[in-house]
Amino acid sequence: MKYNFNITILDRYIIKKFIGTYFFALLLIIGIVIIFDLSEKIDDFVDKEAPLNEIVFKYYANFIPYFINMFSPLFVFITVIFFTSKLAANSEIIAMLAGGISFKRLMYPYFLSAFFIAVFSMLLNLFVIPPANKGRLDFENQYTKKQYQNTARNMHYQITPGTFMYVESFSTYNNTAYKFTLETIEGHRIKSKLSAETAVWDSLKQGWKLHNYHLRSYTNNSETIKTGKTLDTTLSITIDDFYRRKNTVETLSYPQLNRLIETQKMRGDQMVLYAEIEKHTRFAIPFSAFILTLMGVSLSSKKRRGGIGMNIGIGIALSFSYILFLRFSQMFVHTGTLPPGVALWLPNVLYACIAAFLYRIAPK
Repeated sequence: MKYNFNITILDRYIIKKFIGTYFFALLLIIGIVIIFDLSEKIDDFVDKEAPLNEIVFKYYANFIPYFINMFSPLFVFITVIFFTSKLAANSEIIAMLAGGISFKRLMYPYFLSAFFIAVFSMLLNLFVIPPANKGRLDFENQYTKKQYQNTARNMHYQITPGTFMYVESFSTYNNTAYKFTLETIEGHRIKSKLSAETAVWDSLKQGWKLHNYHLRSYTNNSETIKTGKTLDTTLSITIDDFYRRKNTVETLSYPQLNRLIETQKMRGDQMVLYAEIEKHTRFAIPFSAFILTLMGVSLSSKKRRGGIGMNIGIGIALSFSYILFLRFSQMFVHTGTLPPGVALWLPNVLYACIAAFLYRIAPK
């Protein structure tokens, strides 16, 4: 059977309902969330004298895209459940099917709307949210959170192939690394070992200044020792690497995120898991719009006795379970059970199977 995929009046009617209800739900929920967030943080704003223009434009203006992205699956599912249930309650779905429109063809405007929302979410993820998150996190660090302290101990990094660095601890108070060691290895032999009591970041020269250093060089079975009070160095590792938090990856563009993953893998940095989770999440969430749309239509296209309350309740439960599973799947990455690409797409695969089953048993 051939289908006409030209956009008809009925398609425009469904698309208008879908997109309109989606953005109305966004505005409504965002307004409620901002009120609750403001009531929670108002004391911090007052105590730290946060300027009103920064609260509005640096924090909440950047908070909105982050919130939209986080709960986009919930908004899509509730939107589909809500207005499709109303169509079914008004017998409009029955009239469409009785008029010769197949259930498969009825899905066409739904998927066009889901495609629009998926592209909208993808654009937010790739171009809007990273710089917005930077402004939001900078504001939170200044006005609502305690000053960051690097509590890591005994840090080992391969900063370039064959060059290994060790730092016992790092102080964010004076930007100083303590018990610094830098080793250069070729094959199975050590070529040089540079040790220093401290390595202080020089913001003017954008490099590390070593204090009380010892340099041991090994050539042709002979050892050369050099000592001194201070030594300027240029290393590929910078002060930003010691200030990087788990949520710093949320502020990086997609090319920056890929470069960070490559660098952290080379260094053997365990925080690479957060970068890989962020990378796959940026694509997995937009794709969920298609899955949850199919699931929502299949659930709510049948007219139920008692109104749309049951459909909305089921929709909220399933959408929250999806978001919960998406967050829980990150634990598979941290425990080493699954690679990031598999773990972050597992909820989509599972719920796609559920959506396919619901579509098959949906009244047509």
